[in-house]
Amino acid sequence: MEHVTLGRSDLRVSKVCLGTMTFGEQVEQDLAHRLLSSAVEQGINFIDTAEMYAVPARAATYGATETIIGEWFARNPDMRSKVVLATKVAGPVRGYDWIRNASPNLTADDIVAACEASLQRLQTDVIDLYQIHWPVRHVPMFGGLSYDPTKDNPGLSSIHEQLEGLSRLVKAGKVRHIGVSNETAYGVCEFVHLAEQHGLPRIATVQNPYCLVNRAGNGPGRGHAPP
Repeated sequence: MEHVTLGRSDLRVSKVCLGTMTFGEQVEQDLAHRLLSSAVEQGINFIDTAEMYAVPARAATYGATETIIGEWFARNPDMRSKVVLATKVAGPVRGYDWIRNASPNLTADDIVAACEASLQRLQTDVIDLYQIHWPVRHVPMFGGLSYDPTKDNPGLSSIHEQLEGLSRLVKAGKVRHIGVSNETAYGVCEFVHLAEQHGLPRIATVQNPYCLVNRAGNGPGRGHAPP
């Protein structure tokens, strides 16, 4: 399995990443553990998950995927050091009232609290890559291409505040690198610009769909590293 450096970070990851969003829904725990172990045996060291998983998202399985991965680490203590672990904090949750009461916002305190909960479910002390699952902005959904800044809500957390929350986690040693998922080129530029302007951690990744069959690049899927 070929490995590459993820953006400007020091993370060396396999070119194939194991997505886990069905763990806890279509894939029960024992099978999920076998899949995780098999992936590592095949040279895959990059695991992606999120607090809102399993998918389709519902209250009964919220956090289930992280819990399953955490149990795998507990049963196989040597595995944590072999993998690059990525998870995500849910941004505006669009009706999922079991996640922060369906708040349209994501404050710095929310980010810190969500990470603490993920660390407990994952049974680890540090997350290698922590991303915001849809940052707090009016971001087009599932393949939309246009961005209308007039639809942003100035009463919600700014990009700066979201970076502040992520920075607190990096400074505390609970997160090694940060990123965003489902962002536009405009948003990525703003995250990078504000980080440089205020001395905050720079995003290492952008997890969007971008491949031969999907050229939109701003919905859910696997990602890239900003230049």
